Amino acid sequence: MLFNSFEFLIFLSTVFILYWFVFNKNLRVQNSLIVISSYVFYSFWDYRFLSLIILSTIIDFSIGLNIPKYKSNKVRKLLLWSSVIFNVSVLGFFKYYNFFIDSWINLFSLVGYEIKSVWTLNIILPVGISFYTFQTISYIIDIYKGKIKPTEDFISFAFFVSYFPQLVAGPIERATNLLPQITRKREFKYEQGVQGLRLILLGMLKKVVIADSLAPIVDDIFSNYQDFDGGVLWLGAVYFAFQIYCDFSGYSDIAIGTSKLFGFEIMSNFKFPYFSRNIGEFWRRWHISLSTWFRDYLYIPLGGSQKGRLVSIRNIVIIFLVSGFWHGASWTFIFWGLFHSLLFIPSFLLKTNRKYTASIIGENTKLPSFWEFLQVVTTFLLVTIAWVIFRSDNIIDSFKYIYKMIFEINFPSSHKRGILFLFIIIILDWVIRRNERQGIFLTLSSRVLRYLFYSVIIFILLLMILGNKTNDFIYFQF
Repeated sequence: MLFNSFEFLIFLSTVFILYWFVFNKNLRVQNSLIVISSYVFYSFWDYRFLSLIILSTIIDFSIGLNIPKYKSNKVRKLLLWSSVIFNVSVLGFFKYYNFFIDSWINLFSLVGYEIKSVWTLNIILPVGISFYTFQTISYIIDIYKGKIKPTEDFISFAFFVSYFPQLVAGPIERATNLLPQITRKREFKYEQGVQGLRLILLGMLKKVVIADSLAPIVDDIFSNYQDFDGGVLWLGAVYFAFQIYCDFSGYSDIAIGTSKLFGFEIMSNFKFPYFSRNIGEFWRRWHISLSTWFRDYLYIPLGGSQKGRLVSIRNIVIIFLVSGFWHGASWTFIFWGLFHSLLFIPSFLLKTNRKYTASIIGENTKLPSFWEFLQVVTTFLLVTIAWVIFRSDNIIDSFKYIYKMIFEINFPSSHKRGILFLFIIIILDWVIRRNERQGIFLTLSSRVLRYLFYSVIIFILLLMILGNKTNDFIYFQF
């Protein structure tokens, strides 16, 4: 069930009415409704994989309850690793099994040994497994470290694991934020609901109008890159940079907006990453829930930047490699992560990676300064080159694509129709860059203009959805 479908509109409306007007008197019943609704929502993808979510929920709920009961650190650590190993094993089997088998076969073939692929299995990747697995792992680690107490209510924990707005593509929530909201009584707030609807509309605009319009152009250029000159390949790379941004941030906006309708505030996942002035700032603004997860649960436990430069550089490389591998079982994702680590290390060594933690571009001006503009363009071009590796079918194609971009560059002679969509999202993001939850609509002072804008956007969305021009969200495959 896609967010950008009439089925979801009917589903959301039904759950909303039951949640606020039928079961609003009893918190436990409300939470049970969300759990059941989340399972129904997930069943539209593949009901067979509900067993994985339920099994993970039961195991981690039980382990979480038992960790505080033992004073022995050995027993506590054994419980912790039992959870981590179980979750990583399930994720690894479904997502990476064939990758490792095929890699071993290719390795032996390079040294002259031909091995038949008898171990390869036809494995379907369960939607959202990378997201809810990381969510449950963080819950267990936080209990082990004493940051939170385990919930004794199974329904509340099942809610936390399976919450449908962010189940299949994040944000990857923390128990410290979401669980307290789940366990307390909620009341409908009109303004929060209106904010939610605005964010949903903004997310749909990004996804349906911009990302889905750029998608066929991107597919054509990347599939036939050998036939195009460097200028067109640059357009293809830039189009994909905005396609994946509008697709994923659009999903996050819809997830955050939907949560507001039910009285929940979940974390922001994007803060205008293409206005970043260096790579460090980019990673504080892009897929925030994942980058902070790796920071808190891998980078810092490895020693962070507290054990000297060499260890810090090692940790940076590990984080980016694991982040790349998290995205998928392909060497392109691993090289994408490695490339970003090479971009990040100079900023780390020069101590500029945390330079822009408390400011935004053009903070007190209507336009950026020339230096800020130059920084943003440079950062964006480097990120865009990395996106070529991410988007390509294999490493060889990505290298060939980048080579043609750099050494066969000229003014693009075709595929320029997507440029309009770039201007739309750049202007939209620039206007609301101070608050990612504000929405472009609130910048219009006239209520008449706001409602006219709403009507136009809804009309365009209906035309595109009815025309079957919508696609799956990109991050569903991760």
